[in-house]
Amino acid sequence: MRTVILAFICAAVLAVPSALAQTYPAKPLRILIAQAPGSATDVISRVVANRLSELLGQPIVIEAKPGAGGALGTEAAARSTPDGYTLFMGNNSTHGSNPALYSKLPYDPIKDFAPISMVASVPYVLIVNPSMTANTVDQLIAAAKAQPGKINYASAGNGSTHHFCGELLKSMTGINLTHIPYKGSPPGVAAVVAGEVSMMFANLTDIGGQLRAGKVKPLAVTSVTRAGALTEVPTLAEAGLPGFEILSWFALMAPAGTPAPIISRLNVETVKVLARDDVKSTLGAQGLTVYSSTPEQVTAHIKSEVAKFTRIAKGAGIKAE
Repeated sequence: MRTVILAFICAAVLAVPSALAQTYPAKPLRILIAQAPGSATDVISRVVANRLSELLGQPIVIEAKPGAGGALGTEAAARSTPDGYTLFMGNNSTHGSNPALYSKLPYDPIKDFAPISMVASVPYVLIVNPSMTANTVDQLIAAAKAQPGKINYASAGNGSTHHFCGELLKSMTGINLTHIPYKGSPPGVAAVVAGEVSMMFANLTDIGGQLRAGKVKPLAVTSVTRAGALTEVPTLAEAGLPGFEILSWFALMAPAGTPAPIISRLNVETVKVLARDDVKSTLGAQGLTVYSSTPEQVTAHIKSEVAKFTRIAKGAGIKAE
């Protein structure tokens, strides 16, 4: 009799995850983002949400909580109820450079999240004002060595990924560049266009119009392979700097503690969304490479990114203001 009772209990326990996966979702979902509306994170989230909602049979709204360098929205996501109805679109700032910069973030990039899948990535482009005589990375390095500290570069702010790119270039080449931080990427790009600064590592999604209009000159991309939208532009590795790789990337996550069957369901459906040709073409038109992964691969990627940004920050003395 006891054996029968134990068997019944085990069967009931095993049936709970299956039932949970079958009934989820029973109400609308939301995807929190830590950047402002109109940002690359916002655009990507909306494209994914539109198709994911069709597969899940529930509406998905995007809720932006920008502020504190992305910490505000990320903390809100981490503290949300882990029931599968609040998701988060993390990126290289929230789960890469921020943990490297801040010793006391209000969230843990690993412990506080349950990854679902990688979503997309896009390289940064080393751009210069067209008036600069440098047409290659080698020529830029030579010019910087001939004028130590006189060539300046823009960034989206102290501690931004753009800043990390500039400091990595300095450390790998031994050149002396002057960092000029701006309040966001658009003002920095505008400064390069106006000739106020000489160069910048700009996110490819932010400079499509300027590139097409010839307002900036691209010298290299920060990915290990050439960007599909800029096949004529070499990678920094091809330009003589092997190992130089910094990407803007995006990954769908949920708060830690979200039931495993729900994470599994979301992974399966997200992979389907990212395999769609219309999703790839829509995001690809903005320079993004769309790809999916397992939750475990997201975790490994985050750990690698935090380690990389920490190494760059320590080497260059980058500190949060």
